[in-house]
Amino acid sequence: MEDTIKFINERTENFKPQVGIILGSGLGELADEYCKFAIPYSEIPNFIKSTVQGHKGRLVFAEIAGKNVVMMQGRNHFYEGHSMHEITYPVRVMKKLGVETLILTNAAGAVNESYVPSDLMLIKDHINFMGTNPLIGPNNPDFGERFPDMTEIYRKDLRNAAKKCASELGIDIKEGVYLANSGPSYETPAEIRMARLLGADAVGMSTVPEAIVANYCGMRVLGISCISNTASTHDGEKLSHAEVIDTTNKTKEKFKALIVKILANL
Repeated sequence: MEDTIKFINERTENFKPQVGIILGSGLGELADEYCKFAIPYSEIPNFIKSTVQGHKGRLVFAEIAGKNVVMMQGRNHFYEGHSMHEITYPVRVMKKLGVETLILTNAAGAVNESYVPSDLMLIKDHINFMGTNPLIGPNNPDFGERFPDMTEIYRKDLRNAAKKCASELGIDIKEGVYLANSGPSYETPAEIRMARLLGADAVGMSTVPEAIVANYCGMRVLGISCISNTASTHDGEKLSHAEVIDTTNKTKEKFKALIVKILANL
């Protein structure tokens, strides 16, 4: 960790971010538009390189709406074969850099049958269905306690502020529960029906590990999903990553506008 922080500080002239943002599939343009410093993951000691299409794999530092921000332009995923510790290491790095608030974004599939592609959903809670937990292993008390409370991971005050921002922008925003599976295969129709019975509104393959670690580290967490496809509960419906990218590209302008307005109101 000391090597990582030293390297980043040298490359960014000791830039001190207050807010961290993890940008999901197709949502990396925000980093390009505001970039002040950018470091490829492949150059940062102890980081792993993103291999997913639509993820540039850079740590980007910027000033947006008066806030110093560090953005992950593409995340790493459990399904790429990395350990939970590896994919959440950047969250711990953000904590050490001074980040107090973490905004998590993702592309997610609809479980709630009233959702349609291009909807935005605030995450009010999650279900960890990934089969493991990023806090397994020895505990480092410098980051958090052994058994962190999970009652309010996604802060209600941040969600309320985001809803107010969305309303002012004329964006109809949903609020629901996100269920995370390991992937990389999409869910079967039966699994979507199961997720619905469990109380999920959207499903994906990320975000939950980062949210758990950020909460553990004492960060304030806001999560936003871009609904990229309808629920796959009928025979004959096909899902593809191309569809995910296409939908997020169509949604990115309102998503970016919302993020910027939220930052201005933090």
